[in-house]
This record gives sequence, structure tokens and C-alpha cells, in this order.
Amino acid sequence: MNDYQKKRDQLTKRIIGFGAVVLFIYSILQLEILPERIIKSWERSQHLILGMVPPSLNDPIDIFGAALESLHVAVMGTLLGIIFSAVLACLAARNLSPHISVSYVVKGFAAFVRAVPALIWAILFIVAVGLGPTPGILALAINSVGMLVKVYAEAIEDIDTSVIETIKATGASQFQVIMQGIVPTMMSAFISWSVFRFDVNIRYAAVLGVVGAGGIGWELVRASRVMAYDQVMGVTLVIFGMIISMEFLTRYLKKRTDLVAAKAAN
Repeated sequence: MNDYQKKRDQLTKRIIGFGAVVLFIYSILQLEILPERIIKSWERSQHLILGMVPPSLNDPIDIFGAALESLHVAVMGTLLGIIFSAVLACLAARNLSPHISVSYVVKGFAAFVRAVPALIWAILFIVAVGLGPTPGILALAINSVGMLVKVYAEAIEDIDTSVIETIKATGASQFQVIMQGIVPTMMSAFISWSVFRFDVNIRYAAVLGVVGAGGIGWELVRASRVMAYDQVMGVTLVIFGMIISMEFLTRYLKKRTDLVAAKAAN
């Protein structure tokens, strides 16, 4: 690299750095994040923090029942998402799709679904089917489809084409190709991504109740509306414990999956 290129690279870095600083300052001014506002908020923040200690639960039975409902929502949403994603992924994968246009349409649909947050889907389904866990399940299912179709299709496309061609050469139908060639080959990736999505849905399910989709999130909203900050902290700790427990569970399942896949490979 000659001196001219080095100077040009340094100038480019300085311009980018200066632009980032200007954008940062401009954003602070536009959002009115001023030091005096932060200083004035300290008294209210102190009152809020002191109100959260010690944490308490108004009705532990109802709280843990709501947490269990959130778990059910996550399980049902994940299962529905996996089922629909597995079917759509076969249409989205270029090496299995009946036509390349079908692949593009399905992938475009998955990208659109993925771009809309789960909370927005929950609000739309609440309008359609009413309050309760049902819109939460549907929101998690369709949001899962957006992600899982993409990763499942990519896993199918990464399969060695010779495996598929060999099975097709025996006169196997498309269904037989999928069951005998695709499923055994991508099973490890399928399980890993499914477990990961379940982990994500646990987090989503814990807060979907904020918009009225059932579960423990509604208890959090109820406590915050009456300014019962000690109960807000109690519910938050239950959500934290639920998510951490599911984190350990999904890690265990992933390790078991990797171990089974390693034994199968040997």
C-alpha cells in the first residue's frame, strides 16, 4: 500500500468519525436528552427504586399461573411455527422448490413476516380474535415462521446435491426425497434452530401480555398501572427466573442434540 492510499484511508476514517460524532450530538439534541433533564429525573428515579424494594407478589398463585400460561403460549407458538416453517422451507429451498419463482415468493413472504415485530402481530391478532393467549400463540407462530423458513431453507440448500440426485435416480417421489434424504441430513440443524427459536419465544411470551395477549406480561402491566412498584419488581423477578430456567433448559437440549449428531456422524 503506497503513501497515497494510506493518506486516503486515514482521511476516510476521520470523515466517518467526524460524521458519527456530529450525528450523535444531533440525535441527542433532537431527542432532548439534556443533562438538566437527567438531573431533575433523579428524585423521581430514587422514589421509583425505593418503591421497588423489597419486591413482593400480591397473589403468588395467580402470578405463577400467569407464568405457566406464558410458557404454554411459547410452546404452542413454537410448535405451530415449526410445522408451517418445515413445509414452507421445502418450497423456499432452491434445490427442492418446484420453480424458482415459488422459492422467491416464499422467501419474500418470510422476509415480510420477519420484518414485523411479534408485538405488532399480537396487536393485529388481538383485533382479529380478541384478548387472551390465542393472539399470543398466533403472533409467536407467524413470527417464528419468518425466521425458521429462512434458516431451514438455507440448511436444505447446503445439503450435498449428490444425495438428492442419488435418491431421485431410484425413482423416488418428492415426498420420499424429503423423508429419506433431506430430513436425516438436516436433522441436527433443524433441532438446533428449533430449540433456539423456542428460547426466543419464551422471552417474547413473557412480554406479550403487555398488549393484552395473556400471560405474565399482563400482571406486569396491572401492577404498573396502580404504581405498585414492589409488585412490578416481584413480577419482573419471576419473569427473569422463568427466562433463566428456560435458558439452561435450551442449552441442555442443544448439547444433547450436538452429542447425538456427533455420534450419528461417527
